Amino acid sequence: MVLLLVALVSFIIFRYVGNPVDNILGQEATMAQRAALEDALGLNQPIYLQYFDFLVSAVQFEFGNSYRGALPVAELILSRLPATLELAVTSAVFGVFFGITLGIYTAINRGSFISNFILSSSLIGVSLPTFLIGVLLIWIFSVELNWLPSFGRGEVIDLGWWTTGFLTMSGLKSLILPSITLGLYQMTLVMRLTRAEMLEVLKQDYIRLAYSLGLTNKQIYFFHALPNILIPVITIAGLQLGSVIAFAIITETVFQWPGVGLLFINAVYYVDIPVMSAYLLLVGFAFVIINLIVDLTYILIDPRLRDNQLKSER
Repeated sequence: MVLLLVALVSFIIFRYVGNPVDNILGQEATMAQRAALEDALGLNQPIYLQYFDFLVSAVQFEFGNSYRGALPVAELILSRLPATLELAVTSAVFGVFFGITLGIYTAINRGSFISNFILSSSLIGVSLPTFLIGVLLIWIFSVELNWLPSFGRGEVIDLGWWTTGFLTMSGLKSLILPSITLGLYQMTLVMRLTRAEMLEVLKQDYIRLAYSLGLTNKQIYFFHALPNILIPVITIAGLQLGSVIAFAIITETVFQWPGVGLLFINAVYYVDIPVMSAYLLLVGFAFVIINLIVDLTYILIDPRLRDNQLKSER
């Protein structure tokens, strides 16, 4: 249902934002040329048939040709998708790993100087806009220190169906700054949520019981408290991963990262409607798949949900 609504919005953008005939042929086209192109594109059909054709084509990952380069939109997206996915996954791993780690640390060592410093510094990830963080990182690590590249993806290796920068040193170095820029907000959000949940769990009776039984702090924190805070953390982390894919546009623009987000920005600039609508569908599909994975992860983490499901099936 969600994908159908996203597809409807995408179709409205595709059909009513700009005139495809004018974008392709220009204003100097004759009436005969315009009529022939409208017939070829199916624009003279009823709206519901156009929407149905759009859905059928979208299921087959066919979105027509780009107005700008006359290349298939699916081919353009597939060529840029590896860069965006590698950036999104790297920033998500960075945000979740350090967010959970720092959240647990600041909860266990609350009131210490280091914990207060971490919490105060985390306000940067919330208050500063993404593009400003990216510019600051470029100024410090690329301009002043000259440690890391300021733009581009670096050297990549073509695996036939995938291009990756994970296997080259320049590719890994080029990934550091944009992944930190994109993952800093997610890290801050996950850290504060983890800390709040951890502090709440440590007040529970079963934690006091664990202390009274003589369990070590490590056993209590990581085998009793941590599993009980993972469900809300995973929920937020999953939603944030979808946001990372959707809002990688700003980071890719700042670092000129050759991903789908930069392709979308260029499409907006040149009013390339097929690319814009395809990108919207891609983001909607990513959110649906990520939410499905998060729901399945609940059952793996919390045995109570698995037991309830088995009882309901019986």
